[in-house]
Amino acid sequence: MSLRIRRYRWSDLDGIYALHQICLAQVGIVPGDGVYYDDDFPRIHQIYLSSGGEFLVGEADSRLAAMGGLRPLDVHTVEVCRLRVHPDFQRRGFGAQMLQALEGRAAMLGFAKLRGDTTINQDAALALYERQGWRELSRQQVGDHTVIYGEKDLTSVLAP
Repeated sequence: MSLRIRRYRWSDLDGIYALHQICLAQVGIVPGDGVYYDDDFPRIHQIYLSSGGEFLVGEADSRLAAMGGLRPLDVHTVEVCRLRVHPDFQRRGFGAQMLQALEGRAAMLGFAKLRGDTTINQDAALALYERQGWRELSRQQVGDHTVIYGEKDLTSVLAP
């Protein structure tokens, strides 16, 4: 089974929001815990697309299987947001494919650095970022969660 990655469409909104909820619940992140937020979903076009970033979705077996966004922080740096893979499709390399697509898109858009964060209990995400050459910048306690902030230099990433 392969992952087909494409740009977000308005019709994806309900599906990506459900994917977000499923994936965070899977790792124990819930509304009100200081880490969970979802106010960007109704504004995907504004926050990600029209700001010079990107939002991608991945389909497999005619289903929404993965997603991820790029939110510009400044002219040189973009943040990876909402990197999610549906539990039914995990452990197939789809997270790596989505992250590589986002990295390539960020390089193509002219960004020099990627930033992102995850929680310490998201083992698969931590392993993925490490395999992809990210480095840890810092850790911060947010409620009951330890948030790990990371970065990757894009000068070695070739845009597709």
